[in-house]
Amino acid sequence: MNAVHAQRRNPVMAPDGAPRPERLFDRESEWAALLSFACDPHPGPDLAVVMGRHRQGKTLLLESLAGATGGFYFCGQQATEAEALRRMGEEYARYRRESRPLCWRDWKECLDALVATGDDGPVPVVIDSFPDLVAASPALPSIIYGALRHFDRPPLENRVRLLLGGEAAPVMTRLFGSASPLRARTGLILDVQPMDFRGAARLWGIDEPALAFLVHTVVGGTPAYRHDYVDDDVPADRNDFDAWVCRTVLNPRMPLYHEARHLLDEETGPWNRGVCHSVLAALARGCTTHGEIATFLGQQLTDTSRALAVLRDRGLLRSQPDGLQLGITRHHIADPLLAFEHAVARPRRAALELSDARTVWEEARPDFDALVAVRGFAQICRDWAVSYADWGLGTEQVVASHGALSGPSGEAGLDAEVVVRRTNGSPAGPLVSLGLARWSTGMDLHHLHHLRRILDRLDSRDRAGPGSVRLALYGASGFSPALHFAQARGEVMLVDLERLYRGS
Repeated sequence: MNAVHAQRRNPVMAPDGAPRPERLFDRESEWAALLSFACDPHPGPDLAVVMGRHRQGKTLLLESLAGATGGFYFCGQQATEAEALRRMGEEYARYRRESRPLCWRDWKECLDALVATGDDGPVPVVIDSFPDLVAASPALPSIIYGALRHFDRPPLENRVRLLLGGEAAPVMTRLFGSASPLRARTGLILDVQPMDFRGAARLWGIDEPALAFLVHTVVGGTPAYRHDYVDDDVPADRNDFDAWVCRTVLNPRMPLYHEARHLLDEETGPWNRGVCHSVLAALARGCTTHGEIATFLGQQLTDTSRALAVLRDRGLLRSQPDGLQLGITRHHIADPLLAFEHAVARPRRAALELSDARTVWEEARPDFDALVAVRGFAQICRDWAVSYADWGLGTEQVVASHGALSGPSGEAGLDAEVVVRRTNGSPAGPLVSLGLARWSTGMDLHHLHHLRRILDRLDSRDRAGPGSVRLALYGASGFSPALHFAQARGEVMLVDLERLYRGS
């Protein structure tokens, strides 16, 4: 199951004549949504927006769609308006098999010609990297709106399916947000997300859950990292994981070694990258609240807010209300490679340039286990709770987050890594489950008692009734016999790696 966020007006069934290309791994739901849109026979032009961070396969999806349906594909780039129009004319002439490039004076002429492609039936016209074109031609969205309006008139013979793709989330959100006139004309909004932990295991061809998890803590679910970025290198088994890390992400000769810094540069643009790196370093060290991050950076809260907003808008930061104190917001790094970079690689860049990776990794492994693996395990437990667990709620959705209760003065607080609530339209819905997640520690009855102490301190309004909150222990290093007896009595739910990767 992959994370795909799509909104569609009046969906139709995708035709059987355009199967998903073999080079597209997984992405069944994304492909079906795009194909349904592109081949929709309903009269009138239609518009789709396809967003996605770098390396997630958005361009491959759009190129494959155009190729499978006989559509037109054009990828924008940073250039002047005149050069972009010239390139568009050349590409469109090749698509129409015309001997000479088309010379359009402006974008209006160009869009009128592109939209007219759909006069004979539904056909996709894809303009990828759309924000790059808008940077040189700010009026382009208005011109597109005008072209669609012009062709959306009786007798509605035109059936062009215009798809606009882009990586820059803030730009795409502004162009197609609720206040944009283009939003009302948009029939499909597709956000191409990284694969989840189960999809990543299939992508890498890893059947062993422990190894699949360790690889996920380094590269996450980004499809592009599977082949060229590691030279098709996959760890043979769990014993090969340490050597694989040294061969790939800690090897200066491999693209993956440089990827985290390139990714941050691409996503944040010219804004203060140093501050963004420092915020990610604070998050990697365990600072999760706004105040903790500001203290780590030695800055005022207002100075930290901008960096948090930049990272969140680019999809690099996950921000959620605390599961037990809903007035507190907690932040987590969304991309595992960035978490690995700022906890393990970045503090040791000089050593990696001067020493062999094996020596550096031996010194860094405790940080990986304590900072990366522990938090990564808690996150996949939350993901499992949302996407795969059966809470007996039917179609009602849930949200899972980290939760912490402050202790009385001088006493430690109580934490739960997996707090599951019904959404009910907000993160403050009724409590469904309380859970602890432990990657490297075997679990015993005292972990169950910890959850019971949290439950005792919660407001009764958090519970629908006695026994309505399920207590759960998520462990990768085993459970004591006493816990298995407690599970048999219905007192706790035990979730191991096998269940995370294959069960519900």
